[in-house]
Amino acid sequence: MGKKLSELRVDGGAAKNNFLCQFQADILGIPVVRPAVLETTALGAALACGVSLGLWNLEEIPNLVQPERRFIPQLPESTREKFLAGWKKAVERAKGWAKEIE
Repeated sequence: MGKKLSELRVDGGAAKNNFLCQFQADILGIPVVRPAVLETTALGAALACGVSLGLWNLEEIPNLVQPERRFIPQLPESTREKFLAGWKKAVERAKGWAKEIE
């Protein structure tokens, strides 16, 4: 996208995992925000219906979606860079797997 994210908002079943959320914050070097309602897709559909029925207006929506927890990066920058380099190396190695399966 060419823009640096100021935070990552997560949802779904994996977002229940505190370790995973903290690890993402540490590796990305930005806060990870978990909402109070983890099933944000279903909540979004319900809110869209509510807006279309006149139960809420668009300005009210941000007040209805509240964060439950914010995970702040805790790794030193040198450690973060080391882990990120390892991740990039693993991704490069895995790219060839799809060709082997075909």
